[in-house]
Amino acid sequence: MFVPLAIINGAFRESVLGPWVGERIALPISALILCILVFIVSYIFIPRLGRGSSKTYLTIGALWVLATVIFETVLGLLMGITINEIIDAYNVTTGNLWLIVVIFIGIVPFLIAKIKRFI
Repeated sequence: MFVPLAIINGAFRESVLGPWVGERIALPISALILCILVFIVSYIFIPRLGRGSSKTYLTIGALWVLATVIFETVLGLLMGITINEIIDAYNVTTGNLWLIVVIFIGIVPFLIAKIKRFI
């Protein structure tokens, strides 16, 4: 579910937010929007996993991070983006909060499990 959300969010950033507020402001707004969307989807689907240990939910988060980074890297390379440009997306000093989004993706299963009192 995250891939379509990320693509739609990116398209929204490029077509609406960027022209409206500029890229420097659009990047962090877009990151916040994506974190909210990831939280909502996780809040809906994590309860289907039921009770588990903290380790279970941290492992799920780690797998989500791994899948996200691999997907982002492979897709970027297939689109002709250089590895340096892909790595630059993780540089928060440029205003791109992609690293924060990836970290959030990693902790959200644990966070939801805590909120839902599954752990």
